[in-house]
Amino acid sequence: MSEFQGKVAIVTGGTSGIGRAAAVAYAREGAKVVVAGRRAAEGEETVRLLRAQGGEGLFVSADVSKAVQVKELVDRTMQKFGRLDFAFNNAGVEQEPTPFLEQDEETYDRVMDINVKGLWLSMRHEIPAMLKSGGGAIVNTSSVAGVVAFPGIEVYAASKHAVIGLTKSAAAEFGKQGIRINAVLPAAIETDMYRRFVGDKAENHATMTAMHPIGRIGKSEEIADAVIWLSSRKSSFVIGHSLLVDGGFTAQ
Repeated sequence: MSEFQGKVAIVTGGTSGIGRAAAVAYAREGAKVVVAGRRAAEGEETVRLLRAQGGEGLFVSADVSKAVQVKELVDRTMQKFGRLDFAFNNAGVEQEPTPFLEQDEETYDRVMDINVKGLWLSMRHEIPAMLKSGGGAIVNTSSVAGVVAFPGIEVYAASKHAVIGLTKSAAAEFGKQGIRINAVLPAAIETDMYRRFVGDKAENHATMTAMHPIGRIGKSEEIADAVIWLSSRKSSFVIGHSLLVDGGFTAQ
């Protein structure tokens, strides 16, 4: 029997891309999955995919930048399933490339509210639920932008650096209480966010591909596999770690 059998996972940003792939992966391993996001139709489609492979899931509409909605997400998880064992805090937004001196306060607030405050709020409510359940594992989505410079998207880069700081600090505080907290750092992954970032020009895609020594853009399922490993007992001695899953992007 899988170690995930009978356990419960929350996946924020589970309406598409990496979040959807991770939700499907948790369900495949035997976990019950609560899918959170702002787009109800896409969230229900993720749940349908879980159920199609025999899994059990629930969609909860939630904007992670709103404290009351994050609390409701965790409360509904506990009411429905009675426990919380895993959380993949994946909700996030990108920043349109813009010269630094032309970036505005509205962009800063939007990116930071979702990518940083949203993750902070998620952990604040997930951790008490996990402590009641006897412990658990949290995986946060950062990015290669959390460890290298990205001129033109400074706010996004700052938000992903912040995710790593939150991950390390929370991991150090709760490791002895049975909660392991780590981060996964993707490079370019074939998702809606990536397609918005590169646009329709073939040369933009070619440039991004060339930045990865593996010679291609990553797949959502490859990040999901890393999330499952970080959630499992196979990574039992891994705490506060930033796992690069980047096709060699940062190895150059």
